Amino acid sequence: MPGENLSRDEARERAALLSVEGYDVSLDLRSAVGDADGEPRTFRSVTTIRFRCNEPGASSFADLIAPSVTAVSLNGKDLDPSEVFDGARIALEDLAAENELVVDAQCAYSRTGEGLHRFVDPEDGEVYLYTQYEPADSRRVFANFEQPDLKAPFRFEVRAPEGWTAWSNGAGELTDGVWKFAETKPISTYITCVVAGPYHYVTDSYSRTFADGTTLEIPLGAMCRKGLASHFDADDVFLVTKQGLDFFHENFDYPYPFGKYDQAFVPEYNLGAMENPGLVTFREEYIFRGKVTQASYEARANVILHEMAHMWFGDLVTMAWWDDLWLKESFADFMGTFGNVGATRFKDAWITFANRRKAWAYRADQLPSTHPITADIRDLQDAKLNFDGITYAKGASVLKQLVAYVGQDAFLEGARRYFKRHAYGNTRLGDLLSVLGETSGRDMTAWSRSWLQTAGVNALTPQVLLADSRVAELAVLQEAAESHPELRPHRVAVGLYRLTEGGALERYARVETDVEGPRTVVADLAGAEAPDLVLVNDDDLTYCKIRFDAASLDTLLEHLGDLTDPLARALCWSALWNMTRDALLPARDFIALVLRFASRESDIGVLQMLHAWTHTALDRYAAPDWRETGGALLAEGALRQLRAADAGSEHQLAWARFFASTASAEPDLALLKDLLEGTASIEGLEVDQELRWAFLGPLAAHGVADESVIAAELARDDTASGKRHQVRCLAARPSAAVKAQAWAQVVESDTLSNALVEATIAGFDQPSQRELTAPYAEKYFAAIDRLWQERSIQIGMDIVSGLFPALQDRPGTLAATDAWLAAHEEAAPALRRLVLEARDDLARALRAQERDAQAG
Repeated sequence: MPGENLSRDEARERAALLSVEGYDVSLDLRSAVGDADGEPRTFRSVTTIRFRCNEPGASSFADLIAPSVTAVSLNGKDLDPSEVFDGARIALEDLAAENELVVDAQCAYSRTGEGLHRFVDPEDGEVYLYTQYEPADSRRVFANFEQPDLKAPFRFEVRAPEGWTAWSNGAGELTDGVWKFAETKPISTYITCVVAGPYHYVTDSYSRTFADGTTLEIPLGAMCRKGLASHFDADDVFLVTKQGLDFFHENFDYPYPFGKYDQAFVPEYNLGAMENPGLVTFREEYIFRGKVTQASYEARANVILHEMAHMWFGDLVTMAWWDDLWLKESFADFMGTFGNVGATRFKDAWITFANRRKAWAYRADQLPSTHPITADIRDLQDAKLNFDGITYAKGASVLKQLVAYVGQDAFLEGARRYFKRHAYGNTRLGDLLSVLGETSGRDMTAWSRSWLQTAGVNALTPQVLLADSRVAELAVLQEAAESHPELRPHRVAVGLYRLTEGGALERYARVETDVEGPRTVVADLAGAEAPDLVLVNDDDLTYCKIRFDAASLDTLLEHLGDLTDPLARALCWSALWNMTRDALLPARDFIALVLRFASRESDIGVLQMLHAWTHTALDRYAAPDWRETGGALLAEGALRQLRAADAGSEHQLAWARFFASTASAEPDLALLKDLLEGTASIEGLEVDQELRWAFLGPLAAHGVADESVIAAELARDDTASGKRHQVRCLAARPSAAVKAQAWAQVVESDTLSNALVEATIAGFDQPSQRELTAPYAEKYFAAIDRLWQERSIQIGMDIVSGLFPALQDRPGTLAATDAWLAAHEEAAPALRRLVLEARDDLARALRAQERDAQAG
């Protein structure tokens, strides 16, 4: 991959040697428009860095990834770029106590979403730019010391094409054709940001008066491409923004420290969003072009609040190195849901967290690459891959457990002291634990060792002994995997549920207790009426896999839809899904539960998660000889629920999308075609442009819609979004020539942008086309080592994960994976990690298929 890796040891040595006083960065982006004369498009970047050296005479280096360097000056002395620049680093010799480095470089625009990304809107030809750096891509835009603990103030200036606007972290103004931005507070390189182009920009403002009489005024802005302006509901974005600022000010007792607050929704974005202070960037898919369910609005609000929490956790106080990435991401993930429930209209966000977010954590924590929340990050490639379900969702789950353990007041007071004590600085694990120990009065050492410094997920199972229709004894059994045997202390609620005369399954007793060791007796439940269902971890206080005793499982298999509490229902669905993944419940039984009870699910986010899980159950975990039967049952059930749903409801929309994704039989495909052409309709179902593409996808995959039909749909929706859909549909067609072309575009060429690589991969691998894609398993293993070396890390990750032959789910594929791993022990650790994770998913699928076959 382009550029050199930076190791943790190198970063520590440089941080001990250097301290940075400030940056001046000047970017000339006028080359973004106009004819590039067939050459790779570059821009001029001139950087001045003022820094101190604790050991005069010592040597160090600055970071820069650029096609060429025009000039380098250190302390007024011109250096020969060919001698000091190797393509990734600038050697700095004989440093003085106080130094000034000036680097004039030609940097490259990006098509991979890393560095300065350049996007041309196919709808109107307009060019849009934005930066994305985490963890270490600011060096693709300007020379710097690329590590989080060398913070400094930044002053940016941008020369942009005429008619454009430019934004950065600080407030800007146009002076003599140059956008000049206010100096920032001391921040890390990876959260600096520049956005430039003819963006549609909307403004608002936020004001808050504090108890001491001072008033804080924050200018608000929100932007998107002009082509999305008609869909941009900026009022709702601003509403959640203001609610979040109020909530965090009330709870953090530290005023927002970065002046303005712009939010940019940008195209071809690799992440969900990025917390650049004063200029947060989001993927533009959070601007909804068609009708979506409230789950989508809740998810957007969660991301807005997640990034806002970073203004304190991550931007104001930053981890010293990526080992402690959790110090920002776990907290932001927790605060996104905490703020959603506490400040916005999404009062059931903890249900989404329990059902959707934790599913990500449970999967990640059972992979061979699982790691403690405080990870061992050796270098930047490790750091890139650790933006995972452990760091985000498990970390947030553990913080939720911590709040139950120490109390919300102590937890928030610890955060307040942490901000005030370490403002504009860098921290490690011990810095946070010390303030939490102060505020809670608890020794945090044992808790940290169990929860932050060990890996793996525990399983909690109730053990119930009855006597005379009463509970004689109820205990909670705790288990751990052999690979990660830690049994942790859990603060849990245990709920007892019974069936009422009216047929409802309702809770009648609840006790909170501390579970420790392999068996914990819940004494307070002795003597209670015999339950029909025991739910360990009721109210989702801890992080664990829930199991059921035999009687409780029997109750759920017959009465899951009768559970009246939506959070309890979501927890049971999640537990049953984990049992399916663990080959304890046959995939066909999980599918039967969905067909029987999903129609009674009130929470739309849970329903959509069930639809996603059901696809995995059918495509990956069901016995191969049952898939056709299971697929027909799903399509029949989905169509039945689509017709039964309330006209115009979000449940109707969710079932419409699910029906389209399950359609394979000729009558179902014919209905989709008729809905597209307007010769059939379902009362209340508006087939808007996004739903049209959802219907067209399966038609393309099953050979009903050819290239001309797809082209006609693109003509109807000739936009950037439409182009992505078109590329996906084209790659989904059931043709050997189509697959060969898609493979060549992604693997043999690097001309596609990150978004179109993603769309092509999504279309390439269809569950109904296993025979067509079978020849590419061998090609995959032959190509990935070369691809990892040649492509950027983001594209490398997309290809290695996205094209792994997961649908070639047979022992031979597992053997081929093992053979590659054995033959490539010296491959990049990050590459091996991705392959090991894919192998683990494949082995899990084979175990689940074997279990499902036993049920046949």
